[in-house]
Amino acid sequence: MRFGDCSVHMSLERFRLIRDMVNTRYGIFFADDSRFLMENRLTERLLQLGLDSFDDYHHYLKYHPDGPSEMEIAVDLLTTHETYFFREDYQLRAFANDILPELHRRLASRRRMMIWSAGCSSGEEAYTIAMLVLESGRFRGWDVRIFGSDVSRRMLSRARKGIFQQASFRTTSEEMRGRYFSQVEGGIRINEEVRTLCHFGQLNLLDEDRVVFLGCVDVIFCRNVLIYFDKKSKMKAISLFYDRLNPNGYLLLGHTESLINLSTAFELVHLSEDLVYRRPEVVHGT
Repeated sequence: MRFGDCSVHMSLERFRLIRDMVNTRYGIFFADDSRFLMENRLTERLLQLGLDSFDDYHHYLKYHPDGPSEMEIAVDLLTTHETYFFREDYQLRAFANDILPELHRRLASRRRMMIWSAGCSSGEEAYTIAMLVLESGRFRGWDVRIFGSDVSRRMLSRARKGIFQQASFRTTSEEMRGRYFSQVEGGIRINEEVRTLCHFGQLNLLDEDRVVFLGCVDVIFCRNVLIYFDKKSKMKAISLFYDRLNPNGYLLLGHTESLINLSTAFELVHLSEDLVYRRPEVVHGT
């Protein structure tokens, strides 16, 4: 097979079989009109693996010992990793002005706070959260941990390096750039004060056995991730979020996402500039 050979074609039947494998494992769903996108993004993998057709590729994913690792590569190629610092700033202002002060008061006795950035891509969101925590000036001497997770090992490698290009700073003020970044060979690096708050790891949001190892957290950011899931997978992920949140913990979704018709377990909280979800405090019967 030659790369770009027009004879390399993904039939609708084969597309649906591969699509369903991705959906079952990762929750991501591709409608039938995504067939040519999948074909275009995965054709090079056939060349690299020495396969002649998408029939062979499906067989490789299903039966080859390296099938699970190849599925990770495929999902990485098929998903969108677009992100940047201080994305959806109105929600971040609500987090900084409303949620962080409330957490500081409520968690003062334990002086420990855990935040999970689920679907963090190359790390900009996790580092943004860390900068907002530092900017608040409220958590000096606390044990603060921000965990960024993603299914893409490639994106997580970038996140750990902490070196970014200009496109990541489209909504970052010059003041914040000067305070928390420095120019280095190859890009712009986040400083160590921010890096030490952030930890990164690969995690599939549907993998209940691995998600449990996170422990309990006080805030979950999962923004513009669930829009790629089907309803069943959304409900499972939201249930896992609920289980991981401490009572009164917050769930922040993307501006186009909501829990309508998905879950009634959370309460809706009106903040100064946003609506977010919160796990209710456990009320024991009398």
